[in-house]
Amino acid sequence: MRYSIVTVIALAAWLPSAAHAQWKEVGKTSSGNPISIDTKSVKTKNGITSARVQVKFATPVQTPQGTWRLSRHDAMFNCAKKTVAAKASTYYSDLAATKVVKRDVIQIPGYGPAIGGSMTQIALDYVCKGK
Repeated sequence: MRYSIVTVIALAAWLPSAAHAQWKEVGKTSSGNPISIDTKSVKTKNGITSARVQVKFATPVQTPQGTWRLSRHDAMFNCAKKTVAAKASTYYSDLAATKVVKRDVIQIPGYGPAIGGSMTQIALDYVCKGK
């Protein structure tokens, strides 16, 4: 019994935070890719809202590194200026987000405008609604 409790606690600590995410679909890109926000990740501090954004590719994207079926992005949104900055992006070859194809971490994120119909525009509209 004691061994089982320790094992369960160790496994819970090991699981990535994404396993506890609550993804809510908030729209689709102009190319039909569903966009979701991890509602547990949305936080606002000093006028900047941070959130994890997920894209499921309606048609898998073929790249030299491999096939992308899903991507997740750590993004920051300046609702007052209607700009977006990415902190990190991870691309997966499976919809379960277990097989990483590519991961980018941006050392100094820069804010820019969101392009209409894009993942960033849909996410910006959702997290900044009512702000």
